[in-house]
Amino acid sequence: MSHVTSAVRAPLITGGKTYADVTEDISRQVEGKPTREWTIAFTISVIVLLYGTACVFWTWWEGLGVWGLNKTVGWAWDITNFVWWVGIGHAGTLISAILLLFRQKWRTAVNRAAEAMTIFAVLCAASFILMHMGRPWLAYWALPLPNTFGSLWVNFKSPLVWDVFAISTYFTVSLVFWYMGLIPDLATIRDRARSKVSRYIYGAFAMGWNGSAKTWARYEYMSLILAGLSTPLVLSVHTIVSMDFATSVIPGWHTTIFPPYFVAGAIFSGFAMVQNLVLIIRVVFKLEDYITIEHIESMNKVITLTGSIVGVAYLTEFFIAWYSGVEFESYAFINRATGPYWWAYWAMMTCNVITPQLFWSRAIRRSIVWTFVLSVIVNIGMWFERFVIIVTSLHRDYLPSSWAMFHPTLFDISDYIFSFGFFFTLFLLFSKFLPVINMAEVKTVIKSSSEKLPVSVSGVAKGERVANPTFNKDVE
Repeated sequence: MSHVTSAVRAPLITGGKTYADVTEDISRQVEGKPTREWTIAFTISVIVLLYGTACVFWTWWEGLGVWGLNKTVGWAWDITNFVWWVGIGHAGTLISAILLLFRQKWRTAVNRAAEAMTIFAVLCAASFILMHMGRPWLAYWALPLPNTFGSLWVNFKSPLVWDVFAISTYFTVSLVFWYMGLIPDLATIRDRARSKVSRYIYGAFAMGWNGSAKTWARYEYMSLILAGLSTPLVLSVHTIVSMDFATSVIPGWHTTIFPPYFVAGAIFSGFAMVQNLVLIIRVVFKLEDYITIEHIESMNKVITLTGSIVGVAYLTEFFIAWYSGVEFESYAFINRATGPYWWAYWAMMTCNVITPQLFWSRAIRRSIVWTFVLSVIVNIGMWFERFVIIVTSLHRDYLPSSWAMFHPTLFDISDYIFSFGFFFTLFLLFSKFLPVINMAEVKTVIKSSSEKLPVSVSGVAKGERVANPTFNKDVE
């Protein structure tokens, strides 16, 4: 009788790492001096940020007339960029919350960077809310605060007010989740710190973590509670963002498919951005043993799934426009594909529907170069998707005399560039001063997901084992 065997899953951690190796490898970039590559990237990012900041202040000083908006197209790059950045922020919470609840071990190496990306992307999105207010010093008027202006209250029936609540809640929960996950690692950095200043700063943020069983138990409870709170937010935030459009009566916007379609698109673009960031991190910080091909392939599978959902949504929109029998609705979609902005529509279709199908090939799905290139293409396509939804629906009104074209100005482009400078400046600071991989969570999966079983003594690093062959033989 022959034995039935099944293939063992490929390891998530390679190189036969021990617990001490994990600490050493991930703490290295925090404790060492900035590398030459990091310094160059940070300098470029700060220069872009300073240029963008000057353009944003000029936009506020002169007014929104410096943008390419007109009476017909009253929303364009500002809201396009806002929705794009909010979408990018979705992958972090999905990886940290939903995959935690489903006990997916591959999340442990990428969740920290993804959560940081979420927070910085939401801040970039919020900057566009402030920009297109025109009067940012009155931003607090969007909040239902007691005031001395009589009965001045926000319009609770407006989706724009729902946006304020959804995004502020999402940002708060994501920030707490990210920070709570950092605490054990901050304590590790604190204990390894050589200078008093570092020990004090990391110690203050570690909030007295002592690594006791009771502390770990509370940490686990807290993680599950926050994951439970965060999971509905993954679905609700972009649903509410989609209602900025779906609750209007403009042809091309007035459709019930927007909420699930926007959520799938957000996860799609968010995972693509995570791929771009972690592929750079694994090379620059030499973390190939922790962010492996298995992690990359798993994320590419999510990109393939959500990209296919988005493709179905595009086709469904066309079907519903025809099935509705409303000529204005039909015209809006035909105009997208064949009108003056046809190039943006077909760029969107190519980048979001056709290109991700290459990931059905296992060789492409496991290729670093292909993954990086296709992830960039996906995010370009998702930006075009938001541009197509917003501008092509507005630029053709019911009256032909109101038809107009939108042409971006230098300040439309520069204010967008500002958000990239802001995002990468924050992300580079994070990658230098905080561990980019969650050491504590990687250690929890090292026994079950490592290439080799680690040394049972956590204080013995791989380099130290060479000196005692007998010991090595016993433990390996």
